[in-house]
Formats: sequence, C-alpha cells, structure tokens
Amino acid sequence: MRRKFIKLGSILLGVMLFTSYTYCVPDAPPGGGSAPGGGTSSASVSYNGANTISEDKTVDNQNYSSTTAGQNSLLISGGNSTITNSSFTKSGDESDENSDFYGTNACILVYNGGEITIVDAKIETNGGHANGVFAYTNGTINISDSTIKTTGNNSGGIMVTGGGTLNASNLTVETSGNSSASIRSDRAGGTMLIKKGSYKTTGQGSPAIYSTANISVEDATLTSESSEGIVIEGANSVKLNNVSLTDTNNTLNGNSETYKNIFIYQSMSGDASEGTGTFTAEDSNIITNKGDTFYITNTTAIINLTNNTFENKDGDFLRAEGAKWGTSGSNGGLVNLTLSNQIAYGDIVLDEISTLSMAISKKSYYKGAINKDNKSTKTSLTIDDNSIFVLEGDTYLNTLTNSVNDNSNIYSNGYTLYINQEKVDINESTPPEPESEVESTEKEVVTNTLSKKNMYMILGSIIALLLLLIIVTIIKKNKKSK
Repeated sequence: MRRKFIKLGSILLGVMLFTSYTYCVPDAPPGGGSAPGGGTSSASVSYNGANTISEDKTVDNQNYSSTTAGQNSLLISGGNSTITNSSFTKSGDESDENSDFYGTNACILVYNGGEITIVDAKIETNGGHANGVFAYTNGTINISDSTIKTTGNNSGGIMVTGGGTLNASNLTVETSGNSSASIRSDRAGGTMLIKKGSYKTTGQGSPAIYSTANISVEDATLTSESSEGIVIEGANSVKLNNVSLTDTNNTLNGNSETYKNIFIYQSMSGDASEGTGTFTAEDSNIITNKGDTFYITNTTAIINLTNNTFENKDGDFLRAEGAKWGTSGSNGGLVNLTLSNQIAYGDIVLDEISTLSMAISKKSYYKGAINKDNKSTKTSLTIDDNSIFVLEGDTYLNTLTNSVNDNSNIYSNGYTLYINQEKVDINESTPPEPESEVESTEKEVVTNTLSKKNMYMILGSIIALLLLLIIVTIIKKNKKSK
C-alpha cells in the first residue's frame, strides 16, 4: 500500500511541476570639389594663427587664445597632431566672406592637408563670423568628448568648406548667434560624420544642421529653438540614424515665408552646386513644434524615411511649392518620397509647379491627403500589399500603382480618391490602426497571458505540496496501524 501511495504521489508531483514549468516559460517573441559661383579665391586668402602647427605634434593641457580679428587661435597647416585636455578661446569680429568660406576667423582652422585629433577640449568664441572648429579643403578634424560654445552671429559650432573632413563624437555644441548652425557647412562643402552628443541653436536663421555637404549624424540630439531644424542646400545630403530632432521655427529669416523643420532648397547664391538634395532618416524621432515637417522649393529632393516617429503640432507633413528662390514659374519642388516600414500622418501639399513621386512600402502606414487642392498635375503613388493609405481629405493623383488590384489597402475614411480627375473605388470600411499600435496591444495580451501563467504555476505548486503532505500523512498512519 505504501509503495502505491509513493508511486502515485511521485507521478502527480511530476505532472504538476512540469505543468508549472511549462506555464512559466514565455512564448518566443514574434518575428563639393571645386567651389561653384564667384567670390574670393582661396589662393588670395591670407592665413594668420596666434598659434600654429605644421608638423606632427602631441600636446596636452594647453591654453590657446586669440583676440585679433582675422586670426585663428590655432592654425594647423600640416602634420598629424593630437591635442588633449586643452582650452581654446576666440574673440574679434570679422565680416568678409573669407571667414565663412575659408575659416580665417575660426577658433581652430585645419587646412592644407593637416590633420588634428582633439580630445577633451573646451572651445569658446564670442566674435562675429568666429566659428568653433573649421576644416577647409583637404584638412581633417577628429574631435571627441569636447564642448563648443559660440555667441556671435555667423559663428557655427563645427564647420567644413571646400571639401574638408570633420569627424565628431560625443560633443556638446551650443550656438546663440544668428546664422550660426551648430553643424555648419558652406561653399563647396565636404564630409561630416557626427556620432553622439548634443547640438543646439537658439539664434534666428540658425538650424541645428546647415548642409552644403554630405553630413551623417548618429545617436545624437539636435535642437533648434528659433530656426529650421535642418537645411539642405543644393546637391547635398543629411542622413540621420537614431537621432532626436526637435525644432521650433518661430522666427522667419531672409526670404522665408513659411515655418518649417526640414528645408530642402537651392538658393542660387553659388554656395552649393545645383542638383538633388537628399534627406534620409532611420530610427529617429522628429518633432516639429511650428510649421511643416518638410518644405521643398526650387530643387529636386529625395526623402527616404524608415521606422521614424514624427510629431507635428500645427503644420503639414510635406509642402512643395515655388517661393522666393529661383525663377518664378519654374522654381517648385520636385519630390521623391519613400516610406519604408514607416508611420506618417499629415497632408502633402503641392502647388501647380511642384511634383510628387511617392512610394509606401514594407508595412508602412500613411494617413493624410495628397494634393487635395488639385493643383499639381504630376503626382504618382506606388503602394505595396503590406502597406496602408488612409485618406484624410480628397486626394488627386495622376498615376497609382498598387500591388492590390482592388485597392483594398487604401481606405476612403469618408473622402474620395481621384486618378486623372476620375473617382476610383477604394475600401469604404473602417480604417485599421497602424501596425505598431496593434503590436503594442498584442504585447499587452502576451503580458496578461504570462501573468495568468504565473498564477497557474503558483497554484500548481501549492496543490503539489498539499498532495505530498497528504501522502506522507497517510503513510505515517499506515505505519502506526501496523
């Protein structure tokens, strides 16, 4: 009898413990070159440094300063040097274009093949046209773990022109003057690779990034408190990856007539080669506190968006139109927009001289109206069978290419889709929510299920223990009876 009870108890206990273990295991998660335009030639520019480096050098814990207009605190014209744990100050106003195009009034200027690595530096300027660090032509700057502050007008934080190269990591850059982008470029641009750090502007006409170059920013925070967030001029580019961009464009500057965050245009000043401006963003958070998220005029723009979050307080998602740049009547915005695994809200507004070629793909979700005023005569949309378009106003297209033949992935939401002025049948049912919101709900369901499983695990363990106690008690009584 005792053996039978022990065997039975062991079996029951094993079953309960196995069941408890099974419930406590969670389910697997679901799958620029030559300078365009006129202006002074670099050959006629005179360079002057309060301190100079022209050969390889290693420096630690030094102070560099200049109070003279048209003079750099540190001028590097050759060699490959390293400066650590040092401070740099610059004052003295300059006003000619040499300071903007060639860096003659910058705090630190590198040119003529020189290369400098700067670590743990404090850099401050308070003069007009006194940029913080400046790489010109074949000069290269590598700067990390440093702070840069400029207070004068036309005084950017980090800057390239003429094909210079600048690599920055973990900087804290703040500018307060007008026309003083924290990440700045000018005539004939260059290459800038920015990783980590914070880049902030507070002045009028001072975006976080002004690009006449190829600029990439990763894992960083960009803030513009008065101007646009990002400006791309001419055939240049900005690429964001895991970046937080917050823009409050509350002051119009120069020819601007509208408030906006990301501005792609051609000024015709000669500072940037004419051509296609490219903006790419992935895994980034873009907040527009005033105006349109994107604004394109007098140029062709390519915009590629993947898995970003957008927040716009009072403007449209994208606007392309003729403005005060270029020749009236032919200065619209020609836009190529691609959403890939992207959720986006807001209207796309086009005037009669602007065009749109838009692709919605790879589980993207777009809710808005396209060309609702029916002004543009060149609008095309391509959408795949994994993506959704929900109308927020009547939409006028010239061509539609849809992987779903019956357009069931396009939801009317009470509005009408027109192709070449003719109404097209689309889905009249209630639009779904974006997939990310659905996934969020599914995660909540999984969490609740796991909570129930944990409860079952505890309950099963208690029952198993009770059964074991009963079996032991019966065995003891059986021994006493014998």
